[in-house]
Amino acid sequence: MEQRIYSIKELNRYIRMKLESDTLLSEVWIRGEISNFTHHSSGHMYFTLKDAESRVKSIMFASHNQRLPFIPKEGARVIARGNVSVYERDGQYQFYATHMQPDGIGSLYLAFEQLKQKLEREGLFAPERKSPIPRFPRVIGVVTSPTGAAVRDILTTLSRRYPQAEVVLYPVSVQGKGAAPSIIRAIQTLNDMNEADVLIIGRGGGSLEELWAFNEEAVARAIYESEIPIISAVGHETDFTIADFVADLRAATPTAAAELAVPHVAELKAQLNQREQVLQRALQHQVSQARERLRRLQRSPALLQPRRSLLQHAVRLDTLQSRLVSRMKSRTQLTISTHGRLNERLLRYHPQDALKMAKRRQSEAGRQLRGAMNAMFREKSQQLTSGIRQLDALSPLKVMARGYSLVYDEQGKSLIKSLNDVELGDRVKVKVTDGELDCQVWGMKRGGDDHETGEAN
Repeated sequence: MEQRIYSIKELNRYIRMKLESDTLLSEVWIRGEISNFTHHSSGHMYFTLKDAESRVKSIMFASHNQRLPFIPKEGARVIARGNVSVYERDGQYQFYATHMQPDGIGSLYLAFEQLKQKLEREGLFAPERKSPIPRFPRVIGVVTSPTGAAVRDILTTLSRRYPQAEVVLYPVSVQGKGAAPSIIRAIQTLNDMNEADVLIIGRGGGSLEELWAFNEEAVARAIYESEIPIISAVGHETDFTIADFVADLRAATPTAAAELAVPHVAELKAQLNQREQVLQRALQHQVSQARERLRRLQRSPALLQPRRSLLQHAVRLDTLQSRLVSRMKSRTQLTISTHGRLNERLLRYHPQDALKMAKRRQSEAGRQLRGAMNAMFREKSQQLTSGIRQLDALSPLKVMARGYSLVYDEQGKSLIKSLNDVELGDRVKVKVTDGELDCQVWGMKRGGDDHETGEAN
């Protein structure tokens, strides 16, 4: 029989299939301490679970770790559920976690504190977002276990204090794996029905694990999103849950929640009786005052002798009329006087006077302008005459008139100033005052020399 040779990939795949087909390894619970923890940007968590004697590489994909009630950290002890398989590329077996929870009460309390801090940062506990509890609710929704002592305490208290309110009981599981979804479904259903004016959510006392359904993040967000005000009544007075912080009102016990939800009918009757007595005394006082005022009016002179009262008003009317006429005359005279003063001021500002004044100012300005221009003209004329004299004094023609001449090259362009500018035999032009001379250099003699430089052939 020919021996089959496997590739590494085929071998790793065979081992992976063997491990995944094992019923024990397909869903196994393990306990260990987290080390080498990495929360990748993709959302996946990579870590190692270890105990005192061994370790196993582990991974928890983002689709699973999004539902974790706490944030895993380095060194935390956890209990994880998942399956064991082989990563074919590296040939290494790994634990693939699907569920994880802190190991022990201390870890549960850590998860509680982490979630509390997270929701508080998001503003779920903010007092300004809490809704007021209606004072006289018509319908009260109760979300709790139908068999516990809490429901009896709530129903008994509501019936005793405010029997006219209708109670809608929505039975839920308050402990165990399905408790949180049951509570969330109850809150959403009662909001969709839109009949209850207030909801009471709670249960009796218990350990941290037994109350954990009310510490679930999903339950907290369902309470936060509820349009109906919610009173949280979980456990005893010393018990606090995340639901207590998110709810619109926290009650120490289920009985206290019922007392906070409704007023006491006996207290309302007492208040009504007291206010009725206050109202009766106020009405009696008002009637007494009205009767006394009526008696005073009946004894008043205006009713006993109305003509005398009318005469007094007639006299006062005459006085007011006289004062009105006097005030009108004074006002008219004041108006006439004011009008006269305004007319005088207006005449002082007549347009013809203003035009004459403007013409005088224009004439004076023109005279000043002409004087300034004449002075400037004389000054510039004097400057021009002085400049002409200076130019005339510096003119080359003046110098030539005294017997000097200018020597240029044959083309008449360059002025010859030195013996170095010409050579023997060169033709030159000599400019005098009345014309030019065409000359040729026959000899040169430098200043201070006793003999000639040379002679042209």
